[in-house]
Amino acid sequence: MSVSVPTFTGNSLGASAASALATSPGSGQGDAADTVVPLAELFRLLGDPTRLRIVLACVDGQRAVGAIAQGLDLSPSLVSHHLRLLRAARIVRAQRQGKQVFYRAADSHISAMLAAMLEHVAEPADNLSQDA
Repeated sequence: MSVSVPTFTGNSLGASAASALATSPGSGQGDAADTVVPLAELFRLLGDPTRLRIVLACVDGQRAVGAIAQGLDLSPSLVSHHLRLLRAARIVRAQRQGKQVFYRAADSHISAMLAAMLEHVAEPADNLSQDA
């Protein structure tokens, strides 16, 4: 499986996203927890290695539960359980075709986020000290 990795220039956290995260409670501009809590939940779900492998399997295109289970050497019931959680969090999207349900990454935001994370973990650790 290959995931195309987009290139990012400058601060990839947009100004509106950074502003939403920096907004303090009671400032009249919204509660930072309204943004941070769902974001933390997203990262919690993706923090499970099995769920992350399932999402990565769905990034390149739609996959049936059986194909995901076979490709990752997992039971179909375990894959279905994780997909239910991922669907509820809008990380994956389901599409029924006949008797089968196919799953794929919910949108380009999920794909881009995962690509950026993969790019980050692939960087050599010594590159991080040069940024300071």
